[in-house]
Amino acid sequence: MMRKMNVAIVGATGAVGTQMIKLLENSTLPLDTVKFLASKRSAGKQLSFKGETQTIEELVPDSFEGVDLALFSAGGGISAKFAPEAVKRGAVVVDNTSHFRMDPSVPLVVPEVNPEALRKHNGIIANPNCSTIQMMVALEPIRQAFGLNRIIVSTYQAVSGAGNQAMEELKQQTRDFLADKPLDEWQAEILPCGGDKKHYPLAFNALAQIDVFAEEGYTNEEWKMINETKKIMEDETIKVSATCVRIPVMSGHSESIYIETEKTATVAEIQELLSQAPGVVLEDDPSQQIYPQALNSVGKKETFVGRIRKDPDEEKGAHLWVVSDNLLKGAAWNSLQIAETMYEMGLFK
Repeated sequence: MMRKMNVAIVGATGAVGTQMIKLLENSTLPLDTVKFLASKRSAGKQLSFKGETQTIEELVPDSFEGVDLALFSAGGGISAKFAPEAVKRGAVVVDNTSHFRMDPSVPLVVPEVNPEALRKHNGIIANPNCSTIQMMVALEPIRQAFGLNRIIVSTYQAVSGAGNQAMEELKQQTRDFLADKPLDEWQAEILPCGGDKKHYPLAFNALAQIDVFAEEGYTNEEWKMINETKKIMEDETIKVSATCVRIPVMSGHSESIYIETEKTATVAEIQELLSQAPGVVLEDDPSQQIYPQALNSVGKKETFVGRIRKDPDEEKGAHLWVVSDNLLKGAAWNSLQIAETMYEMGLFK
């Protein structure tokens, strides 16, 4: 039996860090000490953990002395700088940013899909993009049984994926709308992307841009879904295309996914498969208007799948509707689940 673990959470005050703390309180990991790390600005603030008050410490390289597991969710720049420092001091890093995802030496892991990849880690494991994670959970069982040639996904992503300030901005815009304030007086300083030149309101709107535009007219978010899918499924031949859209929902990403399988599969076969799949909840009864909803996914760790139907024109084509809490399975829970899986596999020193 391994000794108890010392855990650090980097980015403890953010939208994902807050969820990581809640999940860690009920984790199966044998905890000794837990420390919360954040920027100098947040250092000194207090958080509650298991009923006890803890002070947030400023993140410095020596913060990781004696730490076994470091969960990072504080932006790619922070991970680039501090994850190697944590590894140097003996910690295993699970990183929730995009910084290491496409690094060939870093496993990109969804525990229900490719846990064996964890054995190849060199100190850092990357957590995939929130939208990619839920899609992998839903599609991997189908791929295993029927093969997968093509994926076309359109996402309907919640504002919490853009962070706490974006959520506050949406609330304020909604108040402005309900108060009949003219559109040009609404505040829009963050969305669709903090790092881009123009900003647009999200309230009562849909923004077909998540992250900045990159090559071939796709955004970084869309390229993440395309490239991460191929890496996780270890298949460069699979055809993947994505359109990522931000909608005025607080939490819970929804996805409309079209797939083409290698072998023909009936709706009943796909439903049966997904009803048994790890991490999946099948909610699929059109006669009773039962299908996954973002609102119902909040606070739950599972990925919900419904609206499974055959394509009317393509024998091997099928459509699915996939919903999950982007802060939990899409971020905090997948990170912690990686750590718990590693512990079960005996991969901590």
